[in-house]
Amino acid sequence: MISLSPSRTFKALLSCALFAFGALSHAQQVFRVTTIPEEAATEQVRKFTPIASYLERKLGMKVEFTPVSDYPAAVEALVNKKVDLVWFGGFTHVQAQIRSGGKIVPIAQREEDTRFQSVFIAKTDSGIRTLADMKGKQVSFGSQSSTSGHLMPRSNLLNAGINPEKDFRRIAYSGAHDATIASVVSGKVDAAALDITVWRKFVAENKVDTKAVDVFFTTPPFYNYNWSVHADMPAALREKVTRALLDLDPATPEGKEILQLNRATRYIPTTPENYKGLEAAGRSAGLI
Repeated sequence: MISLSPSRTFKALLSCALFAFGALSHAQQVFRVTTIPEEAATEQVRKFTPIASYLERKLGMKVEFTPVSDYPAAVEALVNKKVDLVWFGGFTHVQAQIRSGGKIVPIAQREEDTRFQSVFIAKTDSGIRTLADMKGKQVSFGSQSSTSGHLMPRSNLLNAGINPEKDFRRIAYSGAHDATIASVVSGKVDAAALDITVWRKFVAENKVDTKAVDVFFTTPPFYNYNWSVHADMPAALREKVTRALLDLDPATPEGKEILQLNRATRYIPTTPENYKGLEAAGRSAGLI
């Protein structure tokens, strides 16, 4: 039997303790979640804090949701692995894929994102009834990196023979969908384009008077938002995150709250191929 001196015994115990502490620290690592800032930071926190709490329980590790300042910041955060999970718009997902050299993996999308749409709005007494009526007007998009607030509206304008830089008197970028609505309501611009689900939410919550401001054009459907992770995430963890999202059940109180906050009926699997059309639209519009 090997006998250790008191000093050697202490060192051995200390080494074991440090090893155990290191293992515990690793087990308690923080899983970080963020989103593109499609709405105000307070609204982002309200929408995504419940899903962070849900993931914390499902993953068995601390989960933190932290808003970012703009769309490019969300892209850079995942590309540089500063966060683990991001709620991207379709176009920001494409930008992240290109920026990372194909290292971004979309794991889930809302059922609604298989047939998403953008809307153009204007004051009902503006005389704007068609896309062509926007010529010579002041027009706002959302963020320049927004799928539903810029890329797809611009793509539809170009398909209609309208060049925003040449045909509009002024172009503004509001940065977020709620700010886009406010810019039309206040008269800062004559017309604007945004996410159809944000518009419907504002109408349902009586935050906009459709007698004064309403939709005059709705785009054809396209693929949009998704939850994305970095390809370097361990496969087992990616599977747990994906399963947690797909398991959200609207029949349970928790699932119903989370899905309603994210304007979703349920989450379904998605693949990189679903966003090839957006990449093509981005290149055609000169945004890539």
